Amino acid sequence: MKSILQAGYRSSWLWLVCAIAAPACAPLAAQAATETVLHNFASPPKGATPYAGVIRDSVGNLYGTSYNGGAAGLGAVYKVNTSGQLIVLHNFTGGTDGQNPHAGVVRDSAGNLYGTTENGGTAGVGVVFKVSTGGNESVMYAFTGGTDGAYPYSGLLRDSAGNLYGTTYGGGTGDSGTVYKVNSMGVETVLHNFTSTDGAKPYAGVIRDSAGNFYGTASQGGTDNMGVAYKLDSAGNYTTLYNFTGAGGSNPQAGLLRDSAGKLYGTTQSGGTGAAGVVFKLAP
Repeated sequence: MKSILQAGYRSSWLWLVCAIAAPACAPLAAQAATETVLHNFASPPKGATPYAGVIRDSVGNLYGTSYNGGAAGLGAVYKVNTSGQLIVLHNFTGGTDGQNPHAGVVRDSAGNLYGTTENGGTAGVGVVFKVSTGGNESVMYAFTGGTDGAYPYSGLLRDSAGNLYGTTYGGGTGDSGTVYKVNSMGVETVLHNFTSTDGAKPYAGVIRDSAGNFYGTASQGGTDNMGVAYKLDSAGNYTTLYNFTGAGGSNPQAGLLRDSAGKLYGTTQSGGTGAAGVVFKLAP
């Protein structure tokens, strides 16, 4: 009889402890984020229509580009300091300096910024530029629209030697776009010409692994003309990793993310079961 009473007591005690602890054990409600507007692009002389995101330095300053706005209405490179003040570092004029930067910038250890413009330059088909810490812009390479490429929508990848890597949407041998390198002296080398069958019209840039291989996407081309994911090895050998077919997504406009196991992740603009795009993973 005593053991039955003790068992009942233990059961009641456990129930009471669980009842008291339950609120503490319940999942916490998601906390809403608090937004602070650091700058409104409401004054076109300070830029307008920023397509690209920003990068941040070690003290909290932000750097980016605007596609329009600026003194000439053709885009700008800007800095937002820790007080939220926007400083225009360069106003694009539409001349040889370029115009309409679609992508953001990368930064070296000395604080210089590097990026691309979709248009402008000597041939009007885009440039690779550098903006110094003092706001002086210099054109590292101006595309001609021929085999060297045209219309670089993508941003840049910079290595430790100062080489810059990116893609062009047009130009190349068949006007299907290129993967290119611009060295620190401003000399351009085409690493790959897209042929349409292996991909075409890349919007996004490239990422690189520790062995020097590049990975990216092309928004069109491939076996179904719905875009591809590709690899370009350090020797310049090109491999189509995946041809998008529609059911698994189509027309990827963004680049790729790679994990330590070699898996690649990305998105497509369209395709999938609802024809509204997908998030995908590619296994090696």
